[in-house]
Amino acid sequence: MTSPWILLFVAALLEVVWATSMKASDGFTRIGPSILTGIAAFASFWLLAAAMKDLPLGTAYAVWVGIGAVGAAIMGMVMFGDAATPIRIAGIALIVAGIAALKLA
Repeated sequence: MTSPWILLFVAALLEVVWATSMKASDGFTRIGPSILTGIAAFASFWLLAAAMKDLPLGTAYAVWVGIGAVGAAIMGMVMFGDAATPIRIAGIALIVAGIAALKLA
């Protein structure tokens, strides 16, 4: 049986994929990224639900959202030229700290 934490981590990575592909779909006007968005979103939710069988709701959801938010912010900076300002980097660091605290709790 796969660890619920591994399922949750993969689900969160897929959240980054669907958020990034949604941006790349240009409002669902580009077919390839649009299809990838749907597939990645479905898989992400499915794995999140599987992880929640064994993990507390608040912890699982917060970790999923946190990893997704951090990953999406980084992908925005890398792929789409979003600003990498000190305050944005600090915000990302605070989210990572919160995720670590939830994992340790």
